[in-house]
Amino acid sequence: MRAGLAHLPLALLVAPMGLGGAGLAWRQAATTLGAPGVIGEALLVLTALVWLAVVAGQAARGVLHPAALAEDLAHPVRSSFLAAPTIGLMILSGAAWRHAPGLGAALWCVAVPLHLLVAMWLLRRIFGGAAVPAMLAPPLLVPLVGNIVAPVFGVQMGFGDASWMMFGVGFVLWMVVLPLLLGRLFHGPALPPPLQPSLGIMLAPPAVAALAIGELAGSTGGAALGLTGVAVLFAAVLVSMAGDFARLPFSLTWWSFTFPSAAFAVLTMAEGFHPLFCWAALLACTAITCWVAWRTARLALAGAFLRPEA
Repeated sequence: MRAGLAHLPLALLVAPMGLGGAGLAWRQAATTLGAPGVIGEALLVLTALVWLAVVAGQAARGVLHPAALAEDLAHPVRSSFLAAPTIGLMILSGAAWRHAPGLGAALWCVAVPLHLLVAMWLLRRIFGGAAVPAMLAPPLLVPLVGNIVAPVFGVQMGFGDASWMMFGVGFVLWMVVLPLLLGRLFHGPALPPPLQPSLGIMLAPPAVAALAIGELAGSTGGAALGLTGVAVLFAAVLVSMAGDFARLPFSLTWWSFTFPSAAFAVLTMAEGFHPLFCWAALLACTAITCWVAWRTARLALAGAFLRPEA
């Protein structure tokens, strides 16, 4: 077990984002669609347990096998997953806020600076000339644009000014990174097959930005509706590629579809889409999350995460 921790994938840190996103989507559905409230709350409790497990696992790995963790942090793609726990903690802050406002606010105040710290660390590498073309992959959106999640929860907690600042950071960096990612897709190099499911991450920024603008402006429509249009376009593109994705082997990169699809489902409900469309988005994100979680659990039970990557 101790030796196997050296191989624990950093990408497992994304799992709480996907589970938490599904939990928040079902919580929203309880209000908007009359869905059972217990589903969302149960998923959010599971999210907290998984977050503690995967973060503790990586912490133990850092203590017992610092060289293995350092290798991942130097990797052009895997290093981006270091920001996933801070977004997971933002989700947990929103989950806790309803039941314990003080705890929710405290978690938000911890998560946001930590996320900024990870973003600063990666930007420092880029500014320092250590960037490589392989970094231009969708996972780069997680640390650099993840700040845009903060206002979704921060405004209702009373952190209005800080939420606007976090929105500015995330939105501006999205405007910078998106053309670079599209440039790679235009000119190459092509994403390797194991990384192709990470294209699902492209849906998250417009969907979450629309939700954030709704919170910051205090109303839907307007700019939020404009960003919703972008999210709908990206979602349609990804759905049209379902056959291509289905031919790819399973890997932890499939978690890339979970949080973005949940954010899109929440957005459809927040913007007042037809209930049938909302239910379709909600059930689609739930099916994706359940399937990815089931495949991940099978690998974990088989000990695949404690062996060298194939």
